[in-house]
Amino acid sequence: MAADAPSTSSARPHIPVLLRALLKAVAPVSGVWLDGTFGAGGYTRGLLEAGADKVIGVDRDPLAFEMAADWIGQYGDRLVLQPGVFSRMDEYATGLDGVVLDLGVSSMQLDRAERGFSFMRDGPLDMRMSQQGGSAADLVNTLSEVELADILFLYGEERASRRIAHAIVREREKMPFETTLQLARVIESCLPRSKPGQSHPATRSFQALRIAVNDEFGELFRGLLAAERALRPGGQLAVVTFHSIEDRMVKRFFQERAGATGRANRYAPEIEVPEPQFTLKFRKAIAPDEDELIENPRARSARLRVAVRTGAASGDIDPGRIGMPLLKDRHAKGKGR
Repeated sequence: MAADAPSTSSARPHIPVLLRALLKAVAPVSGVWLDGTFGAGGYTRGLLEAGADKVIGVDRDPLAFEMAADWIGQYGDRLVLQPGVFSRMDEYATGLDGVVLDLGVSSMQLDRAERGFSFMRDGPLDMRMSQQGGSAADLVNTLSEVELADILFLYGEERASRRIAHAIVREREKMPFETTLQLARVIESCLPRSKPGQSHPATRSFQALRIAVNDEFGELFRGLLAAERALRPGGQLAVVTFHSIEDRMVKRFFQERAGATGRANRYAPEIEVPEPQFTLKFRKAIAPDEDELIENPRARSARLRVAVRTGAASGDIDPGRIGMPLLKDRHAKGKGR
């Protein structure tokens, strides 16, 4: 997931992360693709210009399609816009030649104070990608201290989760949280001041709340299975992550589905191994090169993984097998401070 970062302008151009690397990894591009995280349309345009016959752009944020209104017409019926979530992509199309997912929050969301994603500018404490359902303010004002600490620790890997959750509960008794800077100041008061070059103290907490508000880990888990159902044999699934937990989920999913989770004990009885649903196109994740990091510093944590669909039947999998964080885990392990 893209980390929060300062912005000099709300009109700054969106730079698609790892686009060149992705187009090279899946070349030659042809047939029908689905861009499950349309955003500002960078991947969709890249795929169309690289040779895709058609791209289905999916996004749950209504603003995404509004902002694309001035250019989508140039692609005619080669571009289809589909409001919704990528975890339902197999309801929108099947027999796809490729699926691309660029996870996390986009620059257009971070740079708009009224969306409430950023602690760098004041705005309503919202963070809803779909602009529907419960907001971040609802979470911080209603969840118990234990529930808040769990979210901050498991979703944001915030080691001071209990300290921050305690401070939030204490402060909301005086006044409910309504704005981003109001929350950021409370989080800052719980942590040492960041040194030059370090991330803002509120980074992990804001990230965790955003993930919880939008059920991003659940969406990813369901989306990977939906892509498995939607792709034709030989179709490619390319996923760009910005968060270590998301990258771990994608990596383990691909390993599980490719039958690459390690050798069984040679003394154990033979068991029937199901036919793999994917083959790994690359053994390791692809990271941004030096040129891209200079062009777009927000790409520093991005990782690209690609797998190719086989003809095996799709199936189900336990989310724990791919490392999806489950809130109940923390109670048993007693983690967080």
